[in-house]
Amino acid sequence: MKFIVQWKGEPAMQQAAIERFIKTGGQPPDNVTMLGRWHAAGEFRGVAIVEATDASAVAAMTVQWGDVFTFTTAPALTDEELGAVLASQQRSAN
Repeated sequence: MKFIVQWKGEPAMQQAAIERFIKTGGQPPDNVTMLGRWHAAGEFRGVAIVEATDASAVAAMTVQWGDVFTFTTAPALTDEELGAVLASQQRSAN
């Protein structure tokens, strides 16, 4: 399952986040696959798309960084996956 993970940090925590990122490379736990990650230029926030078998794996990832960032996470669907859901809903409505 894919998840959208967004983070935002407070300026006072920026140095701690920089040091940890340089030391670890910001790698997720073994049970989470990083599909892509983007950082907002000039801001202390960003977004990643990750894949995991369940939400608890994503929760473990956010807990690792929870002292320097706040997170929002949501399940993510591709156009094809959402299209199938919408088509099914249309059929049920008719």
